[in-house]
Amino acid sequence: MSRVKRMSVVPAAVLAVFAVIVAGCNQAPKSAAPSVKPQSQASKQWAETANGFVEDYLRAQPFFAAQAGRHEFDGQLPDLSAHGIKREISRLHDARQQLAAVDPAPLEPKERFDRDYLLSVVDRDLFWLEKANFPSTNPYWYLGNIDPDMYLSRNYAPLDVRMKAYIKYAQAIPKMVTDIQANLVGPLPKTFVELGIADFGGFADFYTKDVAPIFASVNDPALQKQLADADTNAAVAMGNLKNYLIGLRKTATDKFPLGKDLFAGMLEDTENVDMPIEQIEAAGRADLQRNTDALKAECATYLPKGTLAACVAKMSANKPAGSPVEAARRQLVELKKFIQDHNVVSIPSTEEVLVAEAPAYNRSNSAFIQIPGPYDHGVASTYNIAPPDPKWSKAEQQAYIPSVATLLFTSAHEVWPGHFLQFLHSNANPDKLEALWVGYAFAEGWAHYCEEMMYEEGLGKGDPEKHIGQLTDALLRDVRLLSAIGLHTEGMTVAQSEKMFKEQGFQDPGNARQQAARGTYDPAYLNYTLGKLMIRKLRADWIAKTGGGAAPAAAGDGAAAGDDQSKWHDFHDKFLSYGGPPIPLLRKELVGDGGGLL
Repeated sequence: MSRVKRMSVVPAAVLAVFAVIVAGCNQAPKSAAPSVKPQSQASKQWAETANGFVEDYLRAQPFFAAQAGRHEFDGQLPDLSAHGIKREISRLHDARQQLAAVDPAPLEPKERFDRDYLLSVVDRDLFWLEKANFPSTNPYWYLGNIDPDMYLSRNYAPLDVRMKAYIKYAQAIPKMVTDIQANLVGPLPKTFVELGIADFGGFADFYTKDVAPIFASVNDPALQKQLADADTNAAVAMGNLKNYLIGLRKTATDKFPLGKDLFAGMLEDTENVDMPIEQIEAAGRADLQRNTDALKAECATYLPKGTLAACVAKMSANKPAGSPVEAARRQLVELKKFIQDHNVVSIPSTEEVLVAEAPAYNRSNSAFIQIPGPYDHGVASTYNIAPPDPKWSKAEQQAYIPSVATLLFTSAHEVWPGHFLQFLHSNANPDKLEALWVGYAFAEGWAHYCEEMMYEEGLGKGDPEKHIGQLTDALLRDVRLLSAIGLHTEGMTVAQSEKMFKEQGFQDPGNARQQAARGTYDPAYLNYTLGKLMIRKLRADWIAKTGGGAAPAAAGDGAAAGDDQSKWHDFHDKFLSYGGPPIPLLRKELVGDGGGLL
């Protein structure tokens, strides 16, 4: 893999000092430079508390730490035994008590913000561990602690060094698998069981077939023997876990809903969103209607006498020349140039992205990106695109391949200016706690917001097919929001969700099936649309507060009243400068509490 060089980002304060020094060369001497404000005792104590929180968290979550680029934790896995999980819950409660005991009054504004930021991190973790009890019920919860991609494709160290780290990781897998199996006591929901069978089984195949070729060039027979043994044992363990879950099929249930109270608690504890579920659902239905109306308008030109389904099918039938991976590589060049030409948002680095086919063990989503953490430097990110499941029919496999138009906006979502650019900003944040924790609604809300925003900025304008591709992506996320609420609070069945994805989200059968199942084990996937809507509202309110006028004629479809498009660049840079906090917390920081989230 090619090595991508990361430019160091010079903090604005340093640039300001440099500018003063240069200007001073042409000016008469001044009496004395202004004195720097000494750090208060409260600020010193806060710095110790915050740094202690970060280091304690990394020690407790070594896999997270390694992913963040702290490679002294390479190869280590967290203790996911029942005892280990109880110990982590206790640690988090202690950490929350310590953070809450810090008096915010004498702190600087930035320090008060970071205090609230860390409290939200603790509340999020405690919700999934304690209130939702996902370790005992949900295989999906474990997958983020298993993916070894950082050792295989992240070029943070020579291959032999990463091979040693991977071997240590693989040697720890059988113990983790034993703990997972002990925790996942049936009966479990059907969709949870099938997810575990597919993904844990994918790991078993991956250890057996895919790892050895990656490290084949390392000429060390002893290491190669250790690798073969570790992979064999890891594959056997994962195969046993797969078989255990296959055995749970006979007792599997449909009892996946969180229920209304726990679902509302999820929104409050994980995203600081404290508002009636009915109001969120109404906003989602309004967005679904807005996007459906826009689709009707474009289809009237694109396929005048056809149904909406036929119109979307026509757009979907235009597949990329060559493979989707090859097409995505071409699109990334186009998207980056568009951002630069239209001054959409600042790009703080010269880094580029690798594009690859998703590995077999991680294909439950059609596209995703793997991005190094804030402690890594000069390390490449990889944009992964999943092929269709070979077990599907030929027609379903062909339908699953993205069209030219949908792939363009998926590439905008994942790379330019979506996830990749957002993490360039967060990883460059000098405040490591803001760089380490990026929330679901912030990350996915921003990436989904970018799809629509890029169209409004002019990407695909005048090309009905491209706009239809963007709109079908938006409709997919609208249906996710409505499915999450329906599945977990209103008695919606998986079959009804799947039908909605087909009929209102215009998804092919394979995607509709995947998306409906995902809503059961990933109830927070409403955050794509919820995050987007909160960002659009925040954008309009921030611009109005900072002096924006009425939206100019150039503003795109759906631009909020008073939303001056000429100021979007400044908003984007401001928004991305805070890392990835809960959007309501950032809203309070930027515009105060007034105006509402949606």
